[in-house]
Amino acid sequence: MPTQKEIKEFLRHKARRPMGFKDICDRMKLSSPERRSLRRIIRQMVESGEIMRTRSGCYGLPEEMNLVNGYFEAHRDGFGFVIQEQPGERDIFIPARKTLGAMDNDRVVARIENVDKRDGRIVRIIERAHTKIAGIFESDRTGFYVRPKKRSAQFDLYIPHAERAGAKDGDLVIAEVVSYPTEMRPASGRIVKVLRRPVSPREDVEAIIEEMHLPKRFPHDALAEARSLRMESRPGSHRRKDLKKLTTFTIDGEHAKDFDDAVSIRKNSDGYTLWVHIADVGFFVKWNSTLDMEARERGTSVYFPDRVIPMLPKELSEELCSLKPSVERFAFSVEMDFDDRGRRKRAAFYPSVIISNERMTYTSVKKIVIDKDADERKKYEHILSDLDMMAELAGLIKVLRAKRGSLDFDLPEPEVLLDIQGNPEAIVAVERNFAHIMIEEFMISANEAVAEFIEEQAAPSLYRIHEEPDLSKMQEAAKMAKLFGISAGRSGMLPRDFSSMLSAGRRKKGFAGSVQEEILNHIILRSLKQARYSTINVGHFGLASKSYTHFTSPIRRYPDLVVHRVLRELLLHGALSDKRIAELTNMLPDIAFSSSRTERRAADAEMDVIAAMKAWFMKERVGEEFEGRVISVAQHGLKIRLKDFYVEGFLHVSYMTDDYYQYDEKGMALSGRHSKKSFSIGSSIDVRIDRVDIEEREIVLGMAGRL
Repeated sequence: MPTQKEIKEFLRHKARRPMGFKDICDRMKLSSPERRSLRRIIRQMVESGEIMRTRSGCYGLPEEMNLVNGYFEAHRDGFGFVIQEQPGERDIFIPARKTLGAMDNDRVVARIENVDKRDGRIVRIIERAHTKIAGIFESDRTGFYVRPKKRSAQFDLYIPHAERAGAKDGDLVIAEVVSYPTEMRPASGRIVKVLRRPVSPREDVEAIIEEMHLPKRFPHDALAEARSLRMESRPGSHRRKDLKKLTTFTIDGEHAKDFDDAVSIRKNSDGYTLWVHIADVGFFVKWNSTLDMEARERGTSVYFPDRVIPMLPKELSEELCSLKPSVERFAFSVEMDFDDRGRRKRAAFYPSVIISNERMTYTSVKKIVIDKDADERKKYEHILSDLDMMAELAGLIKVLRAKRGSLDFDLPEPEVLLDIQGNPEAIVAVERNFAHIMIEEFMISANEAVAEFIEEQAAPSLYRIHEEPDLSKMQEAAKMAKLFGISAGRSGMLPRDFSSMLSAGRRKKGFAGSVQEEILNHIILRSLKQARYSTINVGHFGLASKSYTHFTSPIRRYPDLVVHRVLRELLLHGALSDKRIAELTNMLPDIAFSSSRTERRAADAEMDVIAAMKAWFMKERVGEEFEGRVISVAQHGLKIRLKDFYVEGFLHVSYMTDDYYQYDEKGMALSGRHSKKSFSIGSSIDVRIDRVDIEEREIVLGMAGRL
């Protein structure tokens, strides 16, 4: 029976043109049963986009027809980009009129029409990312429609009268797509739920969960399976390395409940031995079990200020798999030897049983290691030497990673502090302290060690890849750096110059910790491609890593669970059979794609919730005046972050009524024609909260003192 790989190899090397089914069978000399199997396999490959069927009924590889597979990244203005599934390839720009009605994250086939400019059109939509749409129900004399809330969805949904489900003009609704738009007809659907307009932040979060189609509850059979699991009831639980006497502790945030990593350390004569213990979720959640299929569909846990939507039920995520203190837990340990310069010399991997001695927090570790707080050091004196050793080792590893060109973004993130009713009472900037960095360095080291080992064994797996940025994006970042007085280092930028650019900024007097540094970091970050999962390893640009994977968070990320299973099979069998390699080769690309998609969905939902919380927080402050700083300049106005809160708003140029302001593109500033006032990135400005749009989650500013 021919395999998918053999069919692709045949079309790549033996066929000089698209071939019909009969020609392929004859050339491959297939028997009647093999021909029947081939028809089924070809149908599957066409559905997945691996091969294409022409209008004349012939089959060929997409790349031979100037076609590419990928997912569509939609822009709110209608155009978008196809991010190719094949790593290392440039994105394809798709004009608004050539999207074929594709929506954000749809899996598509695109034709490259201009090779130099990388322009193209979508010719086929393989898989829709959205079967339901959140929007506003509207009616006019021609009928009923749903206008999508997401501006990246570029079409309205026609709703037949019988499918209104009682929706009225202006209602917020969830509509199921019955038919997607084509060149001949508009999209149509039916109302499946009329949502109540949010009257509180908590209700707004509920609405976002509905809009993003996030799962709210676990199916009964998945919960039943989770509740039936016990440590002692699983076969093979005795075949573990006993590390219970090793001093071990977790380091997490104050509010964490799922502890999926713990660390241990010892000093040697020539360096350090570091253990990174990861919750052994794969021991309990088996391939294709009910829990596994549910976790695969969710892809990742989603974190909001007031709740978590977990990938696994709390019976696992907060209990059986969580590395809580003073209880035995099954782990998958990575044991690494480092020399006295922080270079990894050896790595070993094995299932283990551990007992965490302490549940530490980032705040507490910072007090101990950086602040040298006497009370905190006395409280944890039994692990003091371990923490000091870890700080030493993390510092050495970080220096080596910086030397190889790794990008280190130290960006503050907004944290929403809630009152007892769940309303935002403050929004503050949270910056990483050294404890965050220390754990991050150890997790990166473990992920690299696992990726390198699996790659050496030539086993199919999932890699966390991060491709090099496009040249045009690098040039934009260099232009901004030059505006801030930071040289890119050369006229023709190379990807590794990003690292030297960031380092140069930190050395510049007064630049470190400034708004300009934060903006430059954001611009460089935006110019990078999005990291994703792939079965093809092309390295991780941001980390300057040749081989990288995700292994350290299997409680909250599905790809980590997959990598655990691949590693376990390799350790158990020494090498994978040809049959197992074929199974994984067929299975993993879809898992990589769906995991990347669910990761993007979770990130979008988390950003939407933060934006909603900011809007609700500022709603009570309309009319109040604040000091702010300009963080972005455009022809139509200024984006401003308030000094008192980590909240941004937009000041439209039409609201700047003290002068006529003109945009200086070269200096990226808005300058008054008569007053000679000029606003550029980092400028201070006093603003008033003029209006807050809860539905659009926008904060509209005016100039202070002017009504």
